[in-house]
Amino acid sequence: MLPAQSILMERTCNIDAKGRVVRFVTGIFAILAGLTLAILVSQGVLPSESYWMLVTGSIIGGIFAMWEARAGWCVVRAIGIKTPL
Repeated sequence: MLPAQSILMERTCNIDAKGRVVRFVTGIFAILAGLTLAILVSQGVLPSESYWMLVTGSIIGGIFAMWEARAGWCVVRAIGIKTPL
C-alpha cells in the first residue's frame, strides 16, 4: 500500500494573474447561469427534470473555476494541455 503523500499531486502555481482573473470571472458566470437555470426549472419554464443535472454541473464547475483562480492552479495545464491563458 502506498503512503497517502505519494498519491497526492503537488499543486504548484501554473497560471499567471491574467489566467486567474479569467477563471474567476468564468466561475462567476457559470454560477449565475446555474442559478438562472434553477429558477427556470423550478418555475416550469424548462419542463424536464433532467435540467437539474445542468444546474448542478454549472454551479459545481463555477465553484471549481473560482477555486482554481484562488489557488493559481489549472488542472488542464497540470495534465499537460497548453492553454492560451
